[in-house]
Order: sequence, then C-alpha cells, then structure tokens
Amino acid sequence: MASIKRFEELESWKGARALVQEIYTVSSNGRFSRDLILRDQIRRAAISMMANIAEGFSRRSNREFAQFLFVAKASAAETQSHLYVALDRDYVSQKKFEDLYALTDRCARQVSALISYLLGKERMKTQQTP
Repeated sequence: MASIKRFEELESWKGARALVQEIYTVSSNGRFSRDLILRDQIRRAAISMMANIAEGFSRRSNREFAQFLFVAKASAAETQSHLYVALDRDYVSQKKFEDLYALTDRCARQVSALISYLLGKERMKTQQTP
C-alpha cells in the first residue's frame, strides 16, 4: 500500500467505478429509467461506495480509512438490495441481476480485503509502540 499515491490506483476504487458505470447503463433503459426513486437510489448507493473509498484514502490514519471503507461496504449491500427490487419489478433480467450482484460482491470483497490489510497494519503499529 505504501507505493499507492492516489486513490485511483486502488483496485477497490477501480471496481467501484466499474460498478457505477454498469449501474448507470442498466438504470438508463426502459422502465427502470422512469422509476426515478429506484433509479436515483441505486445510483447513489453505488456512487457512495466509490466516493467513500476515495474519501477514506485521504484520511490521516489507517483506522480512519477503514471507517470509510466500512461505509463503502454497507453501500455495496444497499446496492445489492436495490438490485432485488429491479429484478422483482422486471427492470433487469435474471442474468443481468446475477452479473451486477456478482460485480457488487466482488467490489465488497475487495473493500473487505483492504479493511483487513489496513487494520492489520494498525495493529502491528500499535504492538510496536512501547
């Protein structure tokens, strides 16, 4: 992580960015695009994931960064929940739902891995301090 200088280099942020692109694409079509509440909410949830990764990166400590990542992970779950509504309303096919759900899950796992890394480094730093 020491070699990463910008949030844009984080794999978790890149994954969240790809998710946002996919969510915007799918929610711009057909009946989904006319359900303004769901369309806007699922977009906000995906954007929140991406934004919290970026915002957390700028924090002073690994612990603070991890807090923002926990929010990003929660936004991933919110996105997945909204995907169920889109599926149930027939705004997306079962296949598209599964693809988007899997992409969101992959992003959440990347965020979880980064949280574990950061908190592990924080624990190591704490243990080294006399």
